[in-house]
Amino acid sequence: MDLKLTDSACTFYINEIPLQKGDTLRLFVRVGGVGSGGFSVGVIKDSPQKTSYTLNKNGVTFFVNEDDFWYLDGMTIDYNEDFGYLDFYSPKFEQTDHPDLEDEQIKK
Repeated sequence: MDLKLTDSACTFYINEIPLQKGDTLRLFVRVGGVGSGGFSVGVIKDSPQKTSYTLNKNGVTFFVNEDDFWYLDGMTIDYNEDFGYLDFYSPKFEQTDHPDLEDEQIKK
């Protein structure tokens, strides 16, 4: 399992939730969506299991449980301060935009 959480994404989660040193935050996947399906990445304060993948940053433990390994393995989570949003990049998923939006952009 290889998950990258940039310093800016870590800082965003710590400030937004807010989190303190010693807190643990689970990153999980919610599968579903309208039309084409898909998934989103959520977060919740929780405790890791023995088999969880853990990543310690700035005194906070971020973790993923086994059920979500496939989706998050190889992913980089970054925070874009200029646009004010989290960016989730994975080479597994070439198409991350809504397919209808892309089709409309192609037509223009």
